[in-house]
Amino acid sequence: MKLLSTLALLFSVSVVSAVSGPKGIDVSSFQDTFSWSKVKSKGVQFAYIKATEGTGYRNPAFNMQYTGATRAGVIRGSYHFARPDISSGATQAKYFIAHGGGWSADGLTLPGALDIEYNPYGSRCYGLSHNAMVSWIKDFSNTYHSKTGRYPVIYTTTDYWKSCTGDARGFQNNNPLWIARWGSSIGALPAGYQYTTFWQYAQSGSSGPGDQNIFNGDAAGLKRFAKGS
Repeated sequence: MKLLSTLALLFSVSVVSAVSGPKGIDVSSFQDTFSWSKVKSKGVQFAYIKATEGTGYRNPAFNMQYTGATRAGVIRGSYHFARPDISSGATQAKYFIAHGGGWSADGLTLPGALDIEYNPYGSRCYGLSHNAMVSWIKDFSNTYHSKTGRYPVIYTTTDYWKSCTGDARGFQNNNPLWIARWGSSIGALPAGYQYTTFWQYAQSGSSGPGDQNIFNGDAAGLKRFAKGS
C-alpha cells in the first residue's frame, strides 16, 4: 500500500526496544487536565485522542485536548471506540467524522483510528460471527475512506483479532495497524501484517498521561504519514 510504504524503518515482530521511534500518547476523557506543552517537552511527538464511541458518546474533553495538542505542536488524530452491537460500521464512521474524526493533508493530522477490541459491556465479540465482524470493520473502513480519502488505522490486539475475526487477512492492504501489547516486545501480529505502524506498549508513564506509544519510523516518516504522502 502506498501510505504504508512511506515508513522508513520496520519493527521486528518479535524483538524491539520500546524507546525507539517517535513517542506518542493516547488519551480519553479520563485524562482531561494536563499540560500539552509539558508533554511535548518530554519528547511526545504525536497523540491520538478519543472522539466518539458508538453513535451516542462524544468525549467531553475532546475539543480541549485536540486544541491543546495543536497549540503545542503535537501531531494529533482522533479515534473511535467501535460498538458493532448497536449500529452499522458505516453509521459509526459517519458519526465519528461528524464529531472530530476527519482528516486533512496538513501534515499535523493523523488519519482517524478505529479502536476495535473486546466488548467491555457484554459478549466479548459483540455477538457477531467472524464473517459479520469482518464485514462490520470493512463497512467502517470503506465509509471512512470514501469520506476522507484515507483508510482508518486499526487499533487492536492480536488476541482479539484471532478470537473475533478468525484472524482475517486482507486489512493489511489498506489499514495501517496500531497494535496494543504492553511489554518489551510486540509478539505475533494479526494475519497478513508484517509490521505495525504504531505500538501501544505501556500505560501512563514518564512521557505523559494516557497510554504510551511509539511510531514505526522516524520523525520525518511520521510527518509524511500524517500528510498522506
